[in-house]
Amino acid sequence: MKNLYSTGRRKTSSARIFMKKGRGEIKINNLLLNEYFFLNKHRLIVMKPLLVVQDDQYINNFNYYITVKGGGISSQSIAIRHGISRVLLIHNSNLKNILRSLGFITRDSRKVERKKYGLIKSRSKHQYSKR
Repeated sequence: MKNLYSTGRRKTSSARIFMKKGRGEIKINNLLLNEYFFLNKHRLIVMKPLLVVQDDQYINNFNYYITVKGGGISSQSIAIRHGISRVLLIHNSNLKNILRSLGFITRDSRKVERKKYGLIKSRSKHQYSKR
């Protein structure tokens, strides 16, 4: 099996995922999963596609090398989840229904609305004073 590659995105975060035969190691920016994400919530978000598939071969027989940049920790974890889901689809297209039903394949396209001229933020205006 050759190395598989996919990208995942969320807000301004972009994650590149490389999947290759191995012992089940997940490295993010040359750090192990537990070292990069210190909150258990973010680790669970990253592992969710692998756990949902209910096939231990994806956890134990493949290494995942991930590079992620941009955004915050929460956005990065969701971008990685998106990328891992897409890599699993490339490897096995039968997983599409499971991953699609949980919304892991769909890219969340919401971004921060830009600030407009003459306003404080994107929609908030200066307070109106009658007198």
